[in-house]
Parts: sequence; C-alpha cells; structure tokens
Amino acid sequence: MSKKKKYIPLPQLSQGVSLIDTHCHLDMAAYKADLDDVIIRAQDAGVAKIVTIGIDLKSSKEAIKLASRYSGVYATIGVHPHDAKDFTPETESALQTLAHKEKVVAYGEIGLDFVKKYSPSEIQLEVFRRQVVIGKELQLPLIIHDREAHNEIYQILKDHGPYPKGGIIHCFSGDASDANRFMELGFLISIPGVVTFKKAEILQKAVHEIPAESLLIETDGPFLAPVPKRGKRNEPAYSLYTAAKVADIKDMSLDDLAIQTTLNANRLFSI
Repeated sequence: MSKKKKYIPLPQLSQGVSLIDTHCHLDMAAYKADLDDVIIRAQDAGVAKIVTIGIDLKSSKEAIKLASRYSGVYATIGVHPHDAKDFTPETESALQTLAHKEKVVAYGEIGLDFVKKYSPSEIQLEVFRRQVVIGKELQLPLIIHDREAHNEIYQILKDHGPYPKGGIIHCFSGDASDANRFMELGFLISIPGVVTFKKAEILQKAVHEIPAESLLIETDGPFLAPVPKRGKRNEPAYSLYTAAKVADIKDMSLDDLAIQTTLNANRLFSI
C-alpha cells in the first residue's frame, strides 16, 4: 500500500499583512471554470493583489479586462518569446495603445526561451530587443522571461540600460551570480514555486544571497505549483507556500517576508 501524503495546511499571514502574486496567467483556460473562486481563495489567504500577465496581443487584452473586473487584479502587456514569430508592426502599435489603459502596470512577459524555441532564436532576439525599447519608451517596468538564455538576456539588457522604471527577472532560474548581475541593472528577482522543490539547491542558495529588498514572490500559475501542491494546477493562494519557503531560507518570519516583497512590488508597479 502507498503511503497517504500528509496534509500541509496553507501558511497563514497575520491580520493586516498581505502578499502580492506578481506573475499569474488568470486568462488561461485552466481558470475558466472557477476564476471567481480562485480570486476569493487568494483574498482569503491574504494575497491581496495579483498581476495577470499578457503573453500576446489577445492575452494582453484579456488581462486588461480581468483587471477591470477584479479590484485586486492588475495587468501587463507584451509578446512572449514563444510568440515572437507573430510580432508585427500592427502588434506593436496595438500594444502601445493598450499600454495607456487603466491598471496596466508593466510591459512583458518578454524575453528569450532557448529550450522550446517555438520561435527561432534569431527572431526571439530581434523581437526582444525591440520590446525592451518599447517598454522603456512607455515608461513601464519590464517583465523578463529568461530560460537557458542568461548571458544573452543580460547582454541585451545591459546594452539598452539604464532602466529608470526597473523590471523583474520572472521565474528566476539562475544562480547567485546571475542574480547579482541582473540586480546591478536595477531588476528585481521573482521567485516561483520551484524554490520548494527538493532538487532546487542552486535556486535556494541564490535566494539565500539575494537581499530581501530585491525579491518578489510569484506563482506563474497555472504552472509550477509549489510543494505540497506540485503537479496540480497552481493558483495565487499557493504563493503562501513559496513565500514560507523563501522566508525559511532567509531566516525571516513569513510576515516580514510578505511585508518586504509587497513593498517591493508596490514600489515597482506604482500600485
């Protein structure tokens, strides 16, 4: 007989303390049947704000709709590297118009993905460079997707700096030296549920070294659910598991970690 997994309750924040899920994809089909309940569970858990991410023109528009529907939800716009091959002047123009909509707080998710390569690397590089320029012109923080492209991402960001509005290295997957390079450019480091995985020693060591003033917490929902929900649909409430792990690594209380990362996010997004 297989052992029944031990139930691990959601960590709890003290009254008056809240957390921000800085990266979730609320428009995706995984949430279609129960999005209201997902939002309610997040709020009940103390996740007071959620940033829902645009990854192409359609999802950017959906993100803005969701932000207008839910008081604690904010939107971003941009084209993900998977869809770089579909980026056109018309897409660029439409995104620039959307940038001025209410509750749009950042430009992204943009970047490079050299693992799946749904768009050719050369096109990803070209579109990423262009979107970095667009985001800066719009005076929005940048949200960066970096998968097996640390050096290329860093060089492009360095070439196009400085970044007065800052930005985020989303779903950080590098080591402490990578984090330091990005922080020197003015970027915050966002930690996903992966940090709770047993074999995530490199990420855990990086989190230990990164100052709390440079950290954010995210789900990347519906993907990458933290332990003990690994393998299930991720949702904003589960960011408490990630935050608790980060707090443990940093030898901080969960409340203090939540207060600091919320301050970081509010400052970055101007919310």
